[in-house]
Amino acid sequence: MSIEKVREYLSASGRDKDIMEFDVSSATVDLAAAALNVIPARITKTLAFKKDDSCILIGMAGDAKIDNKKFKAEFGMKAKMLTPEETLSLTGHAVGGVCSFGIPENIDSYVDISLKRFYTVFPACGSSNSAIELTCDELFDLTKSKKWIDVCKDWNNET
Repeated sequence: MSIEKVREYLSASGRDKDIMEFDVSSATVDLAAAALNVIPARITKTLAFKKDDSCILIGMAGDAKIDNKKFKAEFGMKAKMLTPEETLSLTGHAVGGVCSFGIPENIDSYVDISLKRFYTVFPACGSSNSAIELTCDELFDLTKSKKWIDVCKDWNNET
């Protein structure tokens, strides 16, 4: 089970006990925000994009959208999301619980600056009814992110 893999991964940093599991679904930004009683923007949605035979994961604010021009400038390729089947196969996490915890080492993880406006954010923990509250620095460190990137739009009223 994906959440067990995440629990094991987070145990190395002593954060496994901080995983929250809900009796309701948290598979979408709006459902997670309702389960946690926070604004949707504080939910960290993690999207998976094709890169050669693997993928990259990007954690971003719940109200942010990928800006294709910024994405191409950052990664030198077009933003093409994985299918749900590819996501599960490559990351080990099903859509609705995708996170950058406990992923294969060949997958690069990034975090978008759209999250930095919040002190704490809530990424999923490998299932469609889980989350953990982390500071942005903790999220960066625990996901072993390569760097902070700026590939999103619509979160700060830019066009």
